Amino acid sequence: MGKSKNNKFKRPQFNSAGLPVGAVKDVEEEHEEEDHVDAECPAAELLEKLQSPSADVREFACASISRVVQQSQTIPSFLQRDVVKRLGPMLLDCSLAVRETAAGALRNLSACGGHEVCEDMVKQDILTPLTSLLREVRLDQHCKTTNVAYESVNLLWNLCESSSQALSVFNKAGLLDVIIQCLETHTHNVELAISAAHCLHTVTEDNPELLCSMNVAVLTSLEMCDRPVPLPSTHTGVMWNLKSSLPAARQAQTLSAVAATLAQCLALDAGVLLPQLRAAEEARFAGAAAETVSADQAGGASKFLEMEEMEEEEEAAPPKKNGKKAVKDTDFSDLLPKDKGELRDAVALLSAQQTSLEIIVNMCCSDDPSDDEWEEASSSDESEAGPDALCDGLSGLMSPLCLSAEVHAALVHHRIPEKVLKKTQFPCKEAMDHPIQASFHRCSVFVIPEIPKEEEFLEAVTSAMRSLLQTIASKNIPQCMSPQQLMSLSEAATRCDVVSVRVNALAILGITGSTLAKEKGTADTLQMIGNALLQVASKDANLVVNGEALDALLDVFADGDEAEKAARNIQLLTALKTLQPVFKSKIRKEGRGKYSPEQLCVLDNIKVNLRRFIGYLETVMKK
Repeated sequence: MGKSKNNKFKRPQFNSAGLPVGAVKDVEEEHEEEDHVDAECPAAELLEKLQSPSADVREFACASISRVVQQSQTIPSFLQRDVVKRLGPMLLDCSLAVRETAAGALRNLSACGGHEVCEDMVKQDILTPLTSLLREVRLDQHCKTTNVAYESVNLLWNLCESSSQALSVFNKAGLLDVIIQCLETHTHNVELAISAAHCLHTVTEDNPELLCSMNVAVLTSLEMCDRPVPLPSTHTGVMWNLKSSLPAARQAQTLSAVAATLAQCLALDAGVLLPQLRAAEEARFAGAAAETVSADQAGGASKFLEMEEMEEEEEAAPPKKNGKKAVKDTDFSDLLPKDKGELRDAVALLSAQQTSLEIIVNMCCSDDPSDDEWEEASSSDESEAGPDALCDGLSGLMSPLCLSAEVHAALVHHRIPEKVLKKTQFPCKEAMDHPIQASFHRCSVFVIPEIPKEEEFLEAVTSAMRSLLQTIASKNIPQCMSPQQLMSLSEAATRCDVVSVRVNALAILGITGSTLAKEKGTADTLQMIGNALLQVASKDANLVVNGEALDALLDVFADGDEAEKAARNIQLLTALKTLQPVFKSKIRKEGRGKYSPEQLCVLDNIKVNLRRFIGYLETVMKK
């Protein structure tokens, strides 16, 4: 059926001051002589707060900068105000919380700003305070200190990955020992160990100066471990980078261990493991919910007594001068995020396999011809030589012999080519279907219980639901909307003032109904959908909405025994014959000048399809 293309939802512009975008635009119109007022004011205000004598204010400023710079368009205004030089001293602040948030802000700045920003940060000597911070951090199990180390190592990783000057500073400052110490925390701080492993993998690549300084003790600390998953693959990458500095007697053993670890990592089937992790998470949450209910029931009898005791204690507590009790609430456990161990395992698995594939590429391409050889092969002589001569000239460069016999034998022995090819296959059906259904449920949660007032947001959610339902229908996934949800959606379609939202809601009803028409025992639901669509088609004041309702009716009752049964029950043929002349008249009277040519084209197509569908129904009803 004819469809009109919806405008894509555009995410609202970020504004850290908390003003609506429209209000910001009004301010800009009043002050046109001040360029980029909104972009500069938050930067100036936040950077000014870094000089506050209060540690809490400094921490708040660093945390706010960390959040704001994740929007790349705000980064230039911070750079113009020397954010790096102002945040650098915060890395050595007397407050651990300020150190952590400052390192996090610089980390986000380096990650979101790209290579140029990282180069600029290194030129502004950010590595001097960062090096001092890494030297001072004690890697015990204290939460605050390990958090500082985690943010700092990630910042160092970003800088070394983007700047050769940062690599040089890493070598001269002797930061290798610090990274090795972070690696050794994997027994009690997995996240820090993984970040340290990635950082070490980066700094050991094409860094002969560092490789010469690595001793046996360093190599011993890189022994492979079974968990966490990313560490063996990342350690393997480090060992491969170190191969040239290893003794000749140890190189063969190292190559075999590298290939074995890569094969073991790639042998894990993410398509099977991810659904298992999801099921484990759901079971854990269900068990936790049951325990919570039991605890609430068990504690219900004593709740009143506890409240009385608390009241007595408060009465006995001496009041402060301002009238407030001298009671300090330090319990913030309810503000902490839920444990996501399964999600971390899933991310770790995929990250490890990605790293393994990258290492295999490096192993196969490490002995590739240099750029000079390629330039020589593709020089001006190429134009003088014929195609055969050109192929002969490049055959040596593309020969399998460019892969050493040892590497080739190790890869084949551990069946790595076969495992790599398996990674190109699509995951199992369950792993592909569940994200679609979960995404739809997340969208329906926003729409069904309470209709939001923000027009753009509601349009975006209904558009997402429409697209997801189309995907679900195309993959023959069972519908996941209950009749109650369908009724709520049809009511929302009639009450919402936004035309595009009403159109999306009607399209959702049409997609759902056309899918249900293929199933048995759905006539009652189809009858409910048909009545809702007929009501909108006959009573809505907007012609585009009328057309969408009719188009959805045609989709729902196009085929199937259940659809035929429902059509008879609601007397669909009679209703459509009544609506047809009214719809044609509205197109003729209201169409010109009120609707766009694209909308008129769609409406005309619906009019033609409606006439044909009435003829089809007449044939069906005569049976």
